[in-house]
Amino acid sequence: MNGKLILTLDGQIVSEHSVDRETFTIGRRHDNEIQLNDLTVSGRHALISHQGGKTFVEDLGSTNGTLLNGSHIKSALLKHGDTLQLGHHQFTYLTHDQAKYEPTMFVRAELDETQFALPDWESREESMTMHALAGLRTLNGPLARAVMELRKPFSTIGFQGEKLALIRRGPNGYTIAAAPREQTTIGSALLNGEPLDDTPRELQPDDIVNIAGFEVQFFLVR
Repeated sequence: MNGKLILTLDGQIVSEHSVDRETFTIGRRHDNEIQLNDLTVSGRHALISHQGGKTFVEDLGSTNGTLLNGSHIKSALLKHGDTLQLGHHQFTYLTHDQAKYEPTMFVRAELDETQFALPDWESREESMTMHALAGLRTLNGPLARAVMELRKPFSTIGFQGEKLALIRRGPNGYTIAAAPREQTTIGSALLNGEPLDDTPRELQPDDIVNIAGFEVQFFLVR
């Protein structure tokens, strides 16, 4: 059974691609089968091949590398639920027709209104490049092992369209707090089993965030 690659950018679905040919390439140049308009993606970035009922990914010597489930790889076998990160874009590999890419929990990167209260943000954003990039790894549900890098100054985690937690990327690392909201029947987001409030709490590697039963793990990108 052929699989498919779901392309997302900042948590939003961009396109869907069937793995129905022996090989195809992904990159910034127009002669790739999948072209990404992303300056952090190389001209010919990665190769996807399908042989003997199995699908493989190979990095083609790209400048910024290809990440599989948050780790840099040269080549690897793709499994259901795996995620590939190429620049700012992410692909989720699905092998089952019944496995629809409609996650109830969402992670979305965005510019939050509170950003504009920081007049020195541009210089602080530049200093963030000196700190390790982090991400969230899904631990349960149909997209277990899926990852999303937390590149933007603010990212929200939600459930059924409702924002429940706000993650901030600052010059000294990442913090998480409950997102401002009105009454909800969903309940509070949990950090390592404890409810979040509006006080920012520093995120540490392997911390677990629970949103209505869905769990994601905070990790540093290597």
